[in-house]
Amino acid sequence: MAANLPVLYSFRRCPYAIRARLALIYAGINVELREVQLQNKPAELLELSPKATVPVLQLPDEVLTESLDIMKWALRQHDPEDWLRGDVQKAQDLIARNDGEFKYYLDRYKYPEREPDHPQTYFREQAELFLNALEGCLSVQEYLCAEYFTLADAAILPFIRQFAAVDAEWFIHSKFEQVRNWLDRSLQSSLFTKGLQKYPVWHTGEVGRELLEL
Repeated sequence: MAANLPVLYSFRRCPYAIRARLALIYAGINVELREVQLQNKPAELLELSPKATVPVLQLPDEVLTESLDIMKWALRQHDPEDWLRGDVQKAQDLIARNDGEFKYYLDRYKYPEREPDHPQTYFREQAELFLNALEGCLSVQEYLCAEYFTLADAAILPFIRQFAAVDAEWFIHSKFEQVRNWLDRSLQSSLFTKGLQKYPVWHTGEVGRELLEL
């Protein structure tokens, strides 16, 4: 383990943590990854972030507790394929919509028993409004904000992956052909494969694992 690496507290399946890891891997920034159990969060994480959510990136001079802040920090260090270019305003708008209304309906689509006043299909239909917007973007270019993968793709991808998995059969036969193609391309990339690598759970007193084997 290299000395003085930034420390990333993460949880493999969390979409916010996934997008942070994607950006760090893409930027070539190695960190000491500490995979946590959400039902048994380590004291070190709680001390760094009172809200106790992942990801959290501990740097020598600051602590980043928002996934987008971690992504943008990583890209400021190194952005070899210009993820921060493309249609910047469009990217901001899509990410805000993803993190706001789409995430709201996604959570209820995944766990409809928590909202018994509406059937599951209601939440899916509300979430589809965002997928309609993505379908429109992908009908005119290969990725959301450019002809190449950018910050918006990395930030939104993990959430669409979750949506597709709730009812995979429905998604496969849905009208969202361009979204499916985009999702398939992205999930098959070496970047995403590295971002979803499994790590053992970290416990206090242990040394974490390097995110990149540099």
